[in-house]
Amino acid sequence: MSGMANTATIYHNQRCNTSRTVLGLIRDAGIEPTVVKYLETPPSRDGLRKLLDDAGLKPSEAVRKKETAFKELGLAEASEDQLLEAMVDNPILIERPIVVTDKGTVLARPAEKVREVL
Repeated sequence: MSGMANTATIYHNQRCNTSRTVLGLIRDAGIEPTVVKYLETPPSRDGLRKLLDDAGLKPSEAVRKKETAFKELGLAEASEDQLLEAMVDNPILIERPIVVTDKGTVLARPAEKVREVL
């Protein structure tokens, strides 16, 4: 693929330093992204499944294991489906930021990973 992405959507938590950094990198690339504050408007189960599938990730690769809710819900032994359900019900468990552009979908951790889809 040549050229830059034309559009971008970032699943963003403004309190997350990495998420803020990635938002800046997208804007520095000349793209004003659609910002989805996923804690306020979380994706549906199907929507989250599509995001993860498009990024090539299993729920266990995109869940915040250090989040208090992960321990409180006893998710250490959870199946992929159980993790997906927990992430839908508790969006704080979704690792961030996830960026979707016309060049692909990526979990931008570390922040520089966003360049793969810009």
